[in-house]
Amino acid sequence: MDNAIITPAEVLRLAFPDGGYVSSDAVGETDIAAAVERWVVPVAGRGVCAAVAAGSYPDLKELVAAAAAAATRLEIQPRLNVCTGQGGLTQVSNVYAEAAAESARIELMRSLRFEVRVSLRRLTEYLNENAASVPEYDPRRNVLNRCSTDGGFVQIL
Repeated sequence: MDNAIITPAEVLRLAFPDGGYVSSDAVGETDIAAAVERWVVPVAGRGVCAAVAAGSYPDLKELVAAAAAAATRLEIQPRLNVCTGQGGLTQVSNVYAEAAAESARIELMRSLRFEVRVSLRRLTEYLNENAASVPEYDPRRNVLNRCSTDGGFVQIL
C-alpha cells in the first residue's frame, strides 16, 4: 500500500504537539507504514486506507491521518527514549538533559496508547455513520466493532 495517507512531516506536526524538538529524520516512511498496518488497517480496512492514500474521501483523510500519526508516535516513542549506536543502547544523561524516570516513560506510553484508541474510535464512529458513502468499508471487518478494551476490560461485542 502506498503511504500517501500521511507524511513524516505531518506525523511530527500532529503527533508531537508538545513543542519539543524532534528531528525530521526520526520518522520514516517505514515507521508510518508499520503503524498504519498494525493499528489503522484492522479498523478501517485495507481498501479504505488505499482509497484515502489515493486522494479519495478528503473528509475521512483527516481522521485516518490523525490515527496514523498517533499510532506512529506510539510505535517510535520507545526508540526516541534511547540512543543506539556503536556503543550499543544508551540513554541521554548529561548537564543539559537527563533521561526521564521510568515512571514518566510508562505514563507517557499509557497516554499515547489512549490517544491512539481515541483516534481509532473517532475513525470507527465516522466510518459506521458514513458506511453507505464509503463502499470500501466493511463494518463487519472493523476490529473495534467486534472487540474493545475500554475501561481496561476486554469486551467482545
